[in-house]
Amino acid sequence: MRQYRFLAAFLLLLLVATGCSEFRRLQKSTDVEEKFAGAVKYYELKDYYKAAILLEEIIPLLKGTDQAEIAQFYYAYCHYHQKQLTLAAYYFKSFYETFPRSKYAEEASYMYCISLFEDSPKYNLDQTNTYSALEAISNFLMLYPESPNKEKCHQLIDELNRKLEVKAFMNARLYYDKDDYKAALVVLENFRKEYPTSDMAEEATFLKVATQYNYAKNSVLHKQRERYAAVADYYQAFIDRYPKSKFSRQAENIYSSAMALAAAKN
Repeated sequence: MRQYRFLAAFLLLLLVATGCSEFRRLQKSTDVEEKFAGAVKYYELKDYYKAAILLEEIIPLLKGTDQAEIAQFYYAYCHYHQKQLTLAAYYFKSFYETFPRSKYAEEASYMYCISLFEDSPKYNLDQTNTYSALEAISNFLMLYPESPNKEKCHQLIDELNRKLEVKAFMNARLYYDKDDYKAALVVLENFRKEYPTSDMAEEATFLKVATQYNYAKNSVLHKQRERYAAVADYYQAFIDRYPKSKFSRQAENIYSSAMALAAAKN
């Protein structure tokens, strides 16, 4: 049994060595056709690392040839499959701009969107890539309104917008948690206007009541009465919009306290 294991290990090492030797030979080859065929072979074997190395070397030499188009298309995919999403997005975009009439142009345009979408960070990080992905997907849908990927694109748009929605709410919540009440009031109102149907709009509207109360409480004495009175407006707007809210009891307590304090300032 030990002999068989040794033989199997030896054969595996031999295959790896042979494969590496073949790849190094292709790298050194000056035959562009052979190198292209080798790159395609590695691509089909899903060895995207080796395929990308060979393609990178020959793409400049393939300009004007029949292989130039597929070489650049595969090169973009090599980066995508290796999770090099920024590079993948760049090369998919470069492909459809270079070959707008290609049968692969629509797929490259779609994969540009997918690469940007997958490169979009978590909501608490900078969302530049998220906005880029939204723009790219919108452009794709305008260019290919009957694409078989249109439903998927709409799903991606919803996911990206949800991420921006969560970020906007958490930013507003951050101002509240940092006791920057004046800024929190502005940001919470902006959130409510921008995302009126959000499932976080209810909490945002309640937070406006709590924020105005804390804003009044921490104001200079001669402005407290006026600012406590403003709590009533926010409270009424909240109750009108969400009469059965889970925050109703808290909001009512805040309102009662604000009215009592406002009356005490007379």
